[in-house]
Amino acid sequence: MSEDDAGRHGSTGEFRRERSSPVPPDRSTRSGRITVPSATVRRRRNGLLVMSVLSVLVLLASGTSWAITGWMSGSLNRFDVFSGMADGDRPEETGGLTFLVIGSDSRDEMSSEDQNALSVGSVPGQRSDTIMLVRLNHERDHLTVVGIPRDLWVDIPGEGEDKVNAAYAFGGPQLAVQTVESTTGVRIDHYVEVDFNGFVDVVDALDGIEVCLPEAIDDPKARLNMEAGTHQVGGTDALAFARTRATARGDLDRIDRQQQVLSAMFDKALSSQTLSDPGKLTAFLDSSLSSVTVDEGMDTSAINDLAYQMREMDLSNVTFAQVPISDMDHWTPRGDVAVLWDEPAAREMFADINADRPLSEPEAEEQAEEGSEPTPGDVRVRVFNGTATPGLGAQMDNQFAEAGFDVTDQAENWSDRSVPTTEVRYGPKDEELAAYMAEMLPGSETVEDQTLEGDLQVVIGFNHTTFEPPTPVEGAVTEEESQEPAPEKGPATTTAEENICT
Repeated sequence: MSEDDAGRHGSTGEFRRERSSPVPPDRSTRSGRITVPSATVRRRRNGLLVMSVLSVLVLLASGTSWAITGWMSGSLNRFDVFSGMADGDRPEETGGLTFLVIGSDSRDEMSSEDQNALSVGSVPGQRSDTIMLVRLNHERDHLTVVGIPRDLWVDIPGEGEDKVNAAYAFGGPQLAVQTVESTTGVRIDHYVEVDFNGFVDVVDALDGIEVCLPEAIDDPKARLNMEAGTHQVGGTDALAFARTRATARGDLDRIDRQQQVLSAMFDKALSSQTLSDPGKLTAFLDSSLSSVTVDEGMDTSAINDLAYQMREMDLSNVTFAQVPISDMDHWTPRGDVAVLWDEPAAREMFADINADRPLSEPEAEEQAEEGSEPTPGDVRVRVFNGTATPGLGAQMDNQFAEAGFDVTDQAENWSDRSVPTTEVRYGPKDEELAAYMAEMLPGSETVEDQTLEGDLQVVIGFNHTTFEPPTPVEGAVTEEESQEPAPEKGPATTTAEENICT
């Protein structure tokens, strides 16, 4: 969310949204209290309760009474986004549900103290600072979140070429929807908008979230000075973390951080005490909903339907991606810099989304890997000397390392110094790698060890004579070449589970 002008013109007017203010429920008709299920039950009854900040829909473990769902629905701000949009001018329905999620940078209702505290400036008007396309597939068991750079150069219906975030300034939510639909070819079914205050309140209601940085960020404008590593942050710092563009890839890095923030919120909401404490749950929902605007179709019935359909959803079922980019420094006709997408790759990605095809196919990749011959670089190994001959373990360490194996630690003596036969010990899923290693140690045997996972252990026995390293495969990638990043094929994706700091 920068202070720069979103487009060539100002906003076309102020958007007024009707909002109801029902009282939060504090009693159920049956027991006299809000009933929150056990952690096990909540995990299996994840529902779409609230659309959260900056990115997408926060999936909360619901299972609470319908009274809470009704209160939640009544607390949301609503705007008539889709009226007057002719079906003939829009992409076809495909069976999945697609949400356009907007992070709005409006400061109009913020006090000068809040603007200063959050370091968001005082620029008038309203822009779409964060834009994400969120696709719930036809089976309702997978969510795909695509970050759209705010500076993407597109054709805005009725306005001509401009940055995609200018559509909101020109024509509000409706023109933002029309622009994204015409650009991607994906039909938008629902609209979700969250403002600054909503983000800060939600994070604070969760008692903060954990974020991690591969390298330090120092952004005086956002008042963010954060060292590399893992940090526990409250709402204000989380907002600065999600907004800053003071890194090498600018807006693309920011999209990555926003997706990390969303994943952290997912994880905290699903695993913390928030959902087991009625008071915390009510406070969390109240803070979450107060700054959220949705389309009029997101009524109580629609939310309950989604909650039921998505009851099996968890972090591993949420995939994040970015629009493929071809040029980060495109000079526009008016003399500023915008972003161009990689049109063939982007078209392919959005066609996959429309067809509910996964953006990455890990199962196919695993099958291809399983069918190929292992290489030394695939094997993590630790050596133990099971004989009374000193130095034998260190010698084998060197041989393995020179052959390209990943030696995880220095060799040590085995608990038994009279092992007759060299053993290659492996975990339940690594029998193939163990057999590969055993071929290089004549006379060795493979032994399954249930305590191992991902690593092999070689225990040198008295029958050990030699190590026969594998013959390099013709055309194999060298160690130097392996350090070079491979060209990307399609969008790089991660899951919400992978985005959590560990």
